[in-house]
Amino acid sequence: MEALLNEWLLHEGFWLPPGIRWKDIEVDEAGSRFPLPRDLIYTLPLAFAFIALRYVFERLIAVPLSRHLGVKDQIRIRAPCIPKLEAIYAHNRRQPSQSEVMSLEKQCGLSQRKIQTWFRHRRNQDRPTNTKKFCEASWRFVFYFIAFTAGLGSLFNAPWFWDHNEFWRGYPKQPLTEAHHWYYMLELGFYVSLLLCVSVDVKRKDFKEQVIHHIATIILIGSSYCANFVRVGTVVMLVHDSSDFLLESAKMFHYAGWTRTCDSLFVVFALVFLVTRLVVLPSRVLYSTLFVSLQFFKPFGSYYLFNALLLVLQALHIFWAYLIMRMVYKFVFQGKVERDERSDEESEVEDEELEEEGEESSWKQRNGAINSKLSSLANNCVLNNLTNHRNINSRLPKAR
Repeated sequence: MEALLNEWLLHEGFWLPPGIRWKDIEVDEAGSRFPLPRDLIYTLPLAFAFIALRYVFERLIAVPLSRHLGVKDQIRIRAPCIPKLEAIYAHNRRQPSQSEVMSLEKQCGLSQRKIQTWFRHRRNQDRPTNTKKFCEASWRFVFYFIAFTAGLGSLFNAPWFWDHNEFWRGYPKQPLTEAHHWYYMLELGFYVSLLLCVSVDVKRKDFKEQVIHHIATIILIGSSYCANFVRVGTVVMLVHDSSDFLLESAKMFHYAGWTRTCDSLFVVFALVFLVTRLVVLPSRVLYSTLFVSLQFFKPFGSYYLFNALLLVLQALHIFWAYLIMRMVYKFVFQGKVERDERSDEESEVEDEELEEEGEESSWKQRNGAINSKLSSLANNCVLNNLTNHRNINSRLPKAR
C-alpha cells in the first residue's frame, strides 16, 4: 500500500519541482519542520471531533442563545397519516405530477385539492426551523471568527503577508511553523466535517456550488500542503475567513428578527467580500501564483492543479458576488434586504406557505365582501319592509 501511494498519489515528480525529493525536505540541519503528505491523516479524526463538538455546541450554547435573542419557529400544520401518500412522499416524490395526483385521487378517495394540500403540509414538516438555521450559522460563525483571529495573529508579522514575492523565495525548502501547521490541519478538518454534514445541513439554492466549493477547498488545502504552498495557502484561508464570519453573524440576527442589525452586518459583509474576493485575491494571490512563481521555479504538476483550483474558487466568488450585488441593489432601492439570494432550497415551500396564506386572506376578503353585500342586501330588505309597512299603514285610513 505504501509503495502504491508513493508511486501514484505521492509521486515526487508531481508534487515537487524537478530534482527535489521528499527526503530533501523532511528535516534540515537546523531541525526545522517541513510539510509532508502523511500529516494529512490527522484531518480525518479532527473532522469527526468537529462534528462531535458541533453537536455539543448547538445543544448547550446555540439553542439557549437562540431563545435569548428571540428566535421563533413558525407553527406548522402537520399532515395527517395517510399511508399511500406517505409511501409516495418517501420515494422522493415531494411534488407529484398532475397525473400522479389524479391516480392518487382514485386510490385514496380524496380530492385533488386535499392531496396537494397534504403534500404541501408534509413538505413543511421537513423544512428546517429557524432554530436549526440559527444553530448552524452560530457554529460556523464561532469557527470562522476564531480561525480569522488566530490566522491574522500568526500572519501579521510574517514577511509574505506584506510581500507576495516572499511566497516563493527559498521554495520548496521553506520551514513550517507549528502555528501554521495547526492552522492548516484545523481548517482542513473543518471543511471535511462540513462535507460530511452536507446532507443534514440546511440546503440552499446554491447547494451544488457549495458542494463544489467544499471539495475544491479540501483538495486545494491538501494539495497546497503536500506541495509546500503553505505560505500562499495561509493567505488564501485568511482572505476567505475575513468575510465568512460576517455573513454567518448576519444570518444569526436575521433568524432572530433583528432586521437593522442584520442589514448593517450584511452591508459590511458585502463590502469586505467584494474587496477581498474580487480585488485582493486576484491581484495579490492569483497573480503571484500564476506569474510571479515562475520566476523561482519551472511549472510542474501541483502548480497546474493549485492554480486550476484557485480559478474554480474565483469563478464561484464571481457567482456569489453577482448574488450579493442583487441583494445590495434591493437594499439601496427598496430600503431593506428582503431575502437572501442564497436562501434555503425549502424556500419554495415557504413560497407555498405564503401562497396558501394569500389564498386564505383572499378567501377572507371575498368572504368579507360577500358578507358585506349580504348585510347591505339584508338592510335593504329591512328598509323595504319598513317602507312597505309604512306605506301599508298610510293606506289603511284610506282603505277604511
